[in-house]
Amino acid sequence: MKDYTKDILETILEYIDEGVHVIDNERKTILYNRAMTELEGMKKVDVLNKDFLEVFPTLDQTSSTLLKALNKEEKIIDHPQTYMNNHNKEVTTINTTVPIFSNHKRIGALEISKNITKIKHLSDQIMSLQIELSKTGKKELSQNKFTFSSIIGSNKRFTQAIDYAKKAAKFLSSVLIYGETGTGKELVAQSIHYGSNRAKKPFLAQNCAAIPETLLEGILFGTVKGGFTGAINRPGLFEQASGGTVFLDEINSMGMQLQSKLLRVLQEGTIRRVGGLKNIPIDIRIIASTNEEPYEAIEKGKIRKDLFYRINVIPIYLPPLRERVDDIEILAKYFVDKYNQKLNKKIESIDLFVLNAFKNYKWPGNVRELENIIEGAMNIVENESILKKEHFSPQANAKIFALTYENHIDLKTSLPETLEKIEKNIIIKVLKSCNNNISRAALELGIKRQTLQHKLRKYKIITK
Repeated sequence: MKDYTKDILETILEYIDEGVHVIDNERKTILYNRAMTELEGMKKVDVLNKDFLEVFPTLDQTSSTLLKALNKEEKIIDHPQTYMNNHNKEVTTINTTVPIFSNHKRIGALEISKNITKIKHLSDQIMSLQIELSKTGKKELSQNKFTFSSIIGSNKRFTQAIDYAKKAAKFLSSVLIYGETGTGKELVAQSIHYGSNRAKKPFLAQNCAAIPETLLEGILFGTVKGGFTGAINRPGLFEQASGGTVFLDEINSMGMQLQSKLLRVLQEGTIRRVGGLKNIPIDIRIIASTNEEPYEAIEKGKIRKDLFYRINVIPIYLPPLRERVDDIEILAKYFVDKYNQKLNKKIESIDLFVLNAFKNYKWPGNVRELENIIEGAMNIVENESILKKEHFSPQANAKIFALTYENHIDLKTSLPETLEKIEKNIIIKVLKSCNNNISRAALELGIKRQTLQHKLRKYKIITK
């Protein structure tokens, strides 16, 4: 039987998303897949069987991760590299590079690359803008400054958390805020900063989930020219926020290696730029947040236990909106007033049916979702004075209003019949809002696609 292994491997390499580049002992390229041609803007014919340094003249034996792995016969894991290809196009990648051996003899080197050019460009712009603003005396990128007076709510658990945060503002210890997405973690972090004696110093925030770890390290700690290919001398957030506060959002998404470096910052009060040798003393307060329950995150290996105990000096828990039902009407009216001014509308009240639906909905996106849905509806309002169900999008109607009916349920029918009628109506509304796309509708309903198909057959719902 013919061995198809080579054909299978070549097909896999051609269609995976990561770029793959292999050179032999003479530095000639012997494999260059489709993803790598797209990443570097090159054609295979320009690279295959050519000397590596002829194709990439801006690299050399010390700056190329491929040549390092080939010459030193060492693995290089998740290493950033910025370089120019032979079309003078700048490319930034994160590379994992390893030497290749056969019968204990080195025969070449393999590099797997992920394209982060756009992310690197965006992070460079943000860093440059932050540095520029600090030079002009402005302390933050946003003109929005949140203080405790910006926080809306009277729910007992929520107000207890805010009272605790107000006390935390008087001290300098690290804070860990736990709350689901959209519960207002950055709002509380800013309020702590602007309620402290550091209020006149910078407040700088960084989402740890938004940027790959290798770039995140440079953003936080700064870089030294030559620290890695393409690096320049630039201070990181910890230096720029001197005397102020750094807010690390979603710290549970930060890699373990970077968490260990953050632990040293907390313990020693110094940082070292990427590629640098000098320890730089810093004076910052760190406020971190997690959108997962901290002890569960530790169990899953997402947060180092030693870092957790160092940063969890002042823990603050923000309850989700479904546990603050008594705040929903207050928040809804606040957002209506906000968008009345912003959009020049004249809504005076919210329909009772809408408010009841809001109180019965689970709000997976929490306060942020509530605001976004109200903003969308306020854009649709014309000359009306009451915010009604018809002002909301079909998606919002399917999700929020499906379980709330203006008409009374017929008490003469049995409970199973009533529940089936409600379920059928919900499925029909969600399908309509998803243009009869079964996969999307199943996702909206929170059930498996196969389960939805079974219910479609059960209720004889036609999707075409």
